[in-house]
Amino acid sequence: MTRPRDPARTTAGDLLVTMRECAQALSPAHRRVAAAMLEDPEFVLHANVDALARRAGVSPPTITRFCRAMGCAGLREFKLRLAQNLAIGKSTLHRAVAAGDNMQTVTHKVLQGAVSALANLEQHIVAEDLERAARRIASARRVDCYGVGNVSMFMASDAQARFARLGLNSGAYFDAHLQLISAATMNKRDVALVISYVGRQRSLLHAVEVAKEQHAMIVAITQPGTPLARLADIVMPVVVPVDLSMRVGTEAYLAQITYLEILMVGVGLRRGPAAFRQLRRVRQVLKERGTDTETLPALPTA
Repeated sequence: MTRPRDPARTTAGDLLVTMRECAQALSPAHRRVAAAMLEDPEFVLHANVDALARRAGVSPPTITRFCRAMGCAGLREFKLRLAQNLAIGKSTLHRAVAAGDNMQTVTHKVLQGAVSALANLEQHIVAEDLERAARRIASARRVDCYGVGNVSMFMASDAQARFARLGLNSGAYFDAHLQLISAATMNKRDVALVISYVGRQRSLLHAVEVAKEQHAMIVAITQPGTPLARLADIVMPVVVPVDLSMRVGTEAYLAQITYLEILMVGVGLRRGPAAFRQLRRVRQVLKERGTDTETLPALPTA
């Protein structure tokens, strides 16, 4: 008889196989969890611990213990590894799309993927962490936003623009040299908002280390378990299925931009009337003098 493999040695590519092989060696409660997960792996990706417990007919702590028995730190890591598992062998364009799908089907599947990603995001948010981040940013002397790579650079620039509208002293830095300068001039009243789905670029981590030495708060939007997440004071976890065509896919992009919206609204509420006045003034100036306004005549061209 083949001996079941050690769950602790499970890799992202064989998580489902391991659950099948280990089923007979598990406790009755864990067998029910494994059966429920094997029956509908896609449900597992988007369900919280209570929903999984109801589906398997066990208690929520049993779900956590099962994930640990499979070699994962908890449900979050289990979902990440399961998502990688499900991605193997699928379309290289999108995990849910099949070769013969027409555009109506493609549209539905892509939209459903985006909706599921955002719905799943709420299951990983720790409200207390968002509260701490919003309050600290709202009262910060300076909020500098760091990004590396196309998506993170755009996110950092967008975050800076959002905070500036609220009247905050904010900068956006994409160059490794400038990130170090920014970090070296911070103090305990400052916040570094670091956006990186990959979360392991060496130059970015150096800047974060310097900012921590200056006692600035580090708020990171990244995947759980990355080197960046381990350095951060507050992590806003981006937990999405692996994108097969892009290093940072659409669902990761949506999660990051959603976090920025949540932060901007939270910070604005905590800054109160001063922030509201600032926003009104910005809208007024853009309406009256913006280059894309309809109220000013077009400038003559050369």
